[in-house]
Amino acid sequence: MKMRYIKIGAVLIISMFLIGAVATTLDDFFLPGSQPGQSGTFDNPNQCANCHGDYDLGVEPMHNWKGSMMAQAMRDPLFLASMTIANQDAIDSGDLCIRCHSPSGWLEGRSTPTDGSALNATDIENGVQCHFCHKLIDPESTSTVDLAYMSTLTDIPPQSGNGMFVVDSDNNTKRGPFNDANANHPVIYSTFHSESTLCATCHDVSNPAFSKAPDGTYQPNKLGEPSPSFVTYEMFPVERTYSEWKMSAYNSPGGIPSAVFGGNKANVSSCQDCHMKDVSGYGCNKNNIPFRNDLPLHDLTGGNTFIPKLLMELYPDADNVAALTAGILRAEGMLKNAATMNLNVEPNGSGFEAYVEIINETGHKLPSGYPEGRRMWINLSAFDIDDNLIYESGAYDTATAILDMDGTKIYEAKLGMSEAVATAASDETKTYTAGESFHFVLNNMIVKDNRIPPRGFTNANFEAIQSAPVGYTYDDGAYSDITEYYLPEDTYRINVKLLYQTTSKEYVEFLRDENTTDTAGQTLYDLWAANGKSIPVIMNEAEVLTDALDIVDYADIDEQLHIYPNPANNLINIKFNLKTTSPLKLDVFSITGVKVETVYNGDLPFGEYKIKWETSQVSSGTYIMRFKFPDRVESRLIIIK
Repeated sequence: MKMRYIKIGAVLIISMFLIGAVATTLDDFFLPGSQPGQSGTFDNPNQCANCHGDYDLGVEPMHNWKGSMMAQAMRDPLFLASMTIANQDAIDSGDLCIRCHSPSGWLEGRSTPTDGSALNATDIENGVQCHFCHKLIDPESTSTVDLAYMSTLTDIPPQSGNGMFVVDSDNNTKRGPFNDANANHPVIYSTFHSESTLCATCHDVSNPAFSKAPDGTYQPNKLGEPSPSFVTYEMFPVERTYSEWKMSAYNSPGGIPSAVFGGNKANVSSCQDCHMKDVSGYGCNKNNIPFRNDLPLHDLTGGNTFIPKLLMELYPDADNVAALTAGILRAEGMLKNAATMNLNVEPNGSGFEAYVEIINETGHKLPSGYPEGRRMWINLSAFDIDDNLIYESGAYDTATAILDMDGTKIYEAKLGMSEAVATAASDETKTYTAGESFHFVLNNMIVKDNRIPPRGFTNANFEAIQSAPVGYTYDDGAYSDITEYYLPEDTYRINVKLLYQTTSKEYVEFLRDENTTDTAGQTLYDLWAANGKSIPVIMNEAEVLTDALDIVDYADIDEQLHIYPNPANNLINIKFNLKTTSPLKLDVFSITGVKVETVYNGDLPFGEYKIKWETSQVSSGTYIMRFKFPDRVESRLIIIK
């Protein structure tokens, strides 16, 4: 197909929107690369499982892939409800969705009708499946075998991204990152499969129906014609996870040191390093294959811990449930390691100031990905000496799924619709409102983006990839954010949580209420309501007691309380005598008042006691050991060498 450059103007806005549903066609969402019928056929993943499954659940590709949202991409009820709304808003736009959620179904010609009704059971069950990924070709490859296939295509993508995949037509050969694979099928060694560029295929998403105008706004293309340019940054940005990585410090030869990501690697650089970490084991269950310490775990999880629970209810076969359960645990691990939280509290006149710093430990914005509904926020609670709640920011009601927005620091991206598009899209059957909007396919503005950038961030680079902060400011080099809170003078205990939510009540209700086509929105809502309403996951938690902030006089401490050795290396003994039965809570705090560990919490009869505290996992420094009895609080400074 020959591409023509089209002048963008107001007349095109009018011509694009003719009826209640925008009268778009497949041509409006055309993207270059392999087209239906040009990539042969695809093996059923059950065939792959013969060698790559049922031998070591901890490392085998099949079990781990099956528990990921990649495998479940076309079963996801949230996605299906979203696609319904997209098709309602712009005819045939669902084709763009199916490209990345069932690429083998799309390439075998079953993406129309664009509601997915022509997809077969294998397409739906397996989503982004094994043979698709292992047939992928780098669109910028210069190898002879790759060029031979690409010479059969009419349009080669200008880069990886936006579902513009190039997929080999060879039905037998599999491509992968090892040049010593001893497989029962033909293999092509592919460096592309260990490069982040491969992940860009479906994790750098643009809407090709809108193009960037000279004034920086995004305007609709002429109805019935493809985008005048398929360069990622010339179309409207929906998500920029890959590009955020590309502009981060992780995209470097040495990468970034990490003790929690990367598996056997000390440093992480590529998307695969974190989402397919190196483990030790065998890549399949056959004899005479190499044992690897750099075996890529087919983890493929992000932060989605909620939708897998719905999928267990929808598809309750034992293997699926076991895989999804393992996937949830991996996603929880991802979330807990995605950010570091620092809490510092200082007395301020008659009250206290609390500073909460959230540090992004990922290679992209935090949170990243498709923006509709996902969010991260800070919940800070202050309690008095009797444990009464006297202040809260970021309160969330699990029964109603309502987040108190007032004064809450919420990290999120929100898209919206311009006045011109909203007006032109509206008619007597449907009225669209300009501004913040969940109408994904009609959105042509970024309304808000205060998500925390990764290491290596610069405003110029993120502006270039259409991912600059909106409505918020980060200095060049920033990869953390600090929020300040002013707390009442009777504050005694301060608790802070960093929370992540897969999807919001507002988005789920939108998908239910806007649906006039099928039952996908109601199905999602019912599942959501019956399974905890996407309960937020605690990514980090910290606590400070204000009486631990200012320790001055230790002269009145009971001489029968002995802490030794002090300074200590690996073990501290705490010896004391109780004259009466008493409850005791023994906590250790950093010198800034951040809780490190609870050593003991319970009732003790009268008598002499000796408690041991293992300190080998505690960093060197000065700490506060705090003894809380019903009638008094005693504190001691201790030093860990």
